[in-house]
Amino acid sequence: MTYTIKDVAKKANVSIATVSRIVNNQTGYSEKTKKKVLQAIEELGYHPNAIARGLINKRTHTIGVLFPELSSMLVTDILNGVENAAHEAGSSVIVCHTKSKTMNYLRLLNEKRIDGIIFTSEILTNEYYEYIKKMNVPLVLLATESYAHPVPYVKVSDTHAAYSATQYLIKHGHNQIGMISGNKNDKVAGYLRITGFKNALNDYNIPFTEDQIAYCKGFRYQDGIDGLEMLIKKSPNLTAVFAASDEMAIGAIFKAYKLGIKVPEELSIIGYDNLKMAAMSIPPLTSVAQPLYEMGEMAVKMIFNMLENNQAVESRIMPHQIVDRESVIKRETN
Repeated sequence: MTYTIKDVAKKANVSIATVSRIVNNQTGYSEKTKKKVLQAIEELGYHPNAIARGLINKRTHTIGVLFPELSSMLVTDILNGVENAAHEAGSSVIVCHTKSKTMNYLRLLNEKRIDGIIFTSEILTNEYYEYIKKMNVPLVLLATESYAHPVPYVKVSDTHAAYSATQYLIKHGHNQIGMISGNKNDKVAGYLRITGFKNALNDYNIPFTEDQIAYCKGFRYQDGIDGLEMLIKKSPNLTAVFAASDEMAIGAIFKAYKLGIKVPEELSIIGYDNLKMAAMSIPPLTSVAQPLYEMGEMAVKMIFNMLENNQAVESRIMPHQIVDRESVIKRETN
């Protein structure tokens, strides 16, 4: 049987208004009354309806999170951080795997009267921005940013992190370095990581040609397999490769094995993201770590900060670091 707020009020012998104030953590009742109501709630197993509560306090205690088509492992780490922070704040999370249906999901979230939106790893178009603006809810970008619209974001600097990965290879004695990248027209991560790679080579006076980059469609395992094959054909003398994601890096390690190339003895490989799978590959993958869990937590905290204070928050650039494992050989440098 499903009990209502009326049943709680009757059992506790108080008014419905009193039960509502206690459920919504408002004032206007004694500690004795609160204990009596909470006991009635526990005995009946009453669960306040989120929509009904929203009519009272204009909050539904739900946050919408929009993901495009991403690696499931990448999503899992981010989402764990989002859900943990949301639940600690007494809210739930609606996850939307948008693919090419972002507007459909934005309309759905609007119907659900969510309290805020975390928009992840995708370009915030004018269409999306204007629609969310009409919804009048806080918006935070996660693992992406917008130059066109004044929206706070939380992310790692992809350009800096890619620079660090390339620099790591250079400092360990490599100067014949290639890159397996995502789509060069992808402004969220592809272009930025390519820029970081090129900048590092330039700063260390290492000549660059387009033969040193294999441009792929995305950041998946198969892209890494195809990308290494392209690179080896164009630049057979490479001693090291920076892959723009861990999935790509592990795909490259597999392809190297199939080609009879030893990693790291003959070819060093560094990845990006530091997913859990990085430690499971053979050899264990050296990778640039994004604090994915912490990024998810931070995005939620920024949403609630805006809700509670009704003012803008500052964007956050999160720190990255190199996690040293066994896929990069350390050569002696002069």
